[in-house]
Amino acid sequence: MALIGYARVSTEDQSTEAQFLDLKAFGCTEVFRENASGADRERPQLKAVLNRVRKGDTLVVVRIDRLARSLAHLLDVIDGLERKGAAFKSLGDPIDTGSPQGKFTLQILGAVAEFERSLIRERTKAGVRAAKAIGKQPGNPGLIAKDPLARRRVAHARDDRLSERVAAGAGEFLPVVERLRPAHPWDRVVDVLNTAVKKRPGDNPAPWTRDALIRAVRRLVGDGLADPSLLKAAPRHSKKAVVQDRRLVELVATIHNATDGEKPTLARIGRQLERQGIPTKTGARTWAPSSVKALLDRAREQGLLHPSEDKTVKPRVAGTAVQSRPQGPG
Repeated sequence: MALIGYARVSTEDQSTEAQFLDLKAFGCTEVFRENASGADRERPQLKAVLNRVRKGDTLVVVRIDRLARSLAHLLDVIDGLERKGAAFKSLGDPIDTGSPQGKFTLQILGAVAEFERSLIRERTKAGVRAAKAIGKQPGNPGLIAKDPLARRRVAHARDDRLSERVAAGAGEFLPVVERLRPAHPWDRVVDVLNTAVKKRPGDNPAPWTRDALIRAVRRLVGDGLADPSLLKAAPRHSKKAVVQDRRLVELVATIHNATDGEKPTLARIGRQLERQGIPTKTGARTWAPSSVKALLDRAREQGLLHPSEDKTVKPRVAGTAVQSRPQGPG
């Protein structure tokens, strides 16, 4: 567990030396220094220190304004640290997320930030109503006029928010990706993530898809928060892996064909594989329905399923079991 410091000044004429000495005196083993505006969230050294912090570490600053200029940004950073299992401490403010008093102070700040957001939403709604009342079209004038510069600014702002959301949730999914990539293909990584209930970052988390995971990792690599080697192509299957893969397809087909009068649901086939101690291609002991379905589809294409028994029930959608149509070889 390490104390890691972050020191910042706004201009090149200023020096971080005083902050550096205070952080070292407190016990920081590393100190990241930066000359940049506090309003800029894309500071290289800030990204570097947030990437460096590990579980059990504490990020230390002399004052909170050295880290963030807005309460929303401060809370975003602290939330990202907590997701990693790290703490935050400000030497000049009563904020120490490693202590009960500091957590209480943070809760108060969070309530203030939520109140501030509510006021902004209400003012925005009032402005829209007032604009409509006098016949004006609400919205961004530049976007309404289809100004290219305004469109670029909005796109950049949206991209920044997305980067922040992905970076904040990276602690949940990136370790799994780093463990499996590039040795395994993306489809297998997605299966492991969804089996481990590692949801996508966002207010309405959804299961991972291959394309969504690749986009998220590319964004982290572009922001300097992940190793570029994660995006390398997975190696081709060895002869042993091909034999093992064929065995899994045949085993799933056997379980499917052997179901006596019962509807062979994907979940039931997965439980049977787990009871037999059969691991997935990535070594996981839990079978996701999507992994079973992929093997069944291949067995169906190879004509391994008995046509009269090919009635696998798909996962429920909106509370209704959907039954696939019988298919023969080809």
